[in-house]
Amino acid sequence: MPAHTPRLRLKSKAPHGGYVDGAWWPHSDDLTHELPDLLAVLSVRLGRIDRVSYRLNSWANAPRKLTTGGRAVRLDGYRLQPRNTIEVRGLDDDRDRLILLVIPPRTDPGDAHATMMTAAQSGNAGTVDGLLMISPRDRATRTQASNAQERWESEGGTTTSPRSQRALA
Repeated sequence: MPAHTPRLRLKSKAPHGGYVDGAWWPHSDDLTHELPDLLAVLSVRLGRIDRVSYRLNSWANAPRKLTTGGRAVRLDGYRLQPRNTIEVRGLDDDRDRLILLVIPPRTDPGDAHATMMTAAQSGNAGTVDGLLMISPRDRATRTQASNAQERWESEGGTTTSPRSQRALA
């Protein structure tokens, strides 16, 4: 049982369209603090959870492995993971997986609720940017800034804190 009920909405299990299977609104940017409760709830649908993929530098604390419910879950950070998403996989990767829209923790509660409800509608085929109401121009600007920061770091520049990185997302 989760210590705190995650703020989560999922589409029905029936086949559906759209990129995301639902939305999650974490309370903080600490993945190791947020995941245990989320995974406890999602394990009802997915069974034993094996892996979580996330956007690298989007979370303040994200080790390679997390032990929750007495089991180890692999945490995989990728630079190419779509922004504002996580992918949760059960043991049967092909069938047991969910892609969740991640609503930033400090989002206005009314906006977060509306976005979660929209993302969880069975017929909703909205994109991540569309659901978060990020315009193509804003996304291009944020992507350019993030790519420049990643180039700087890969060439030996000082790494900024994850909190600074989130301002770019």
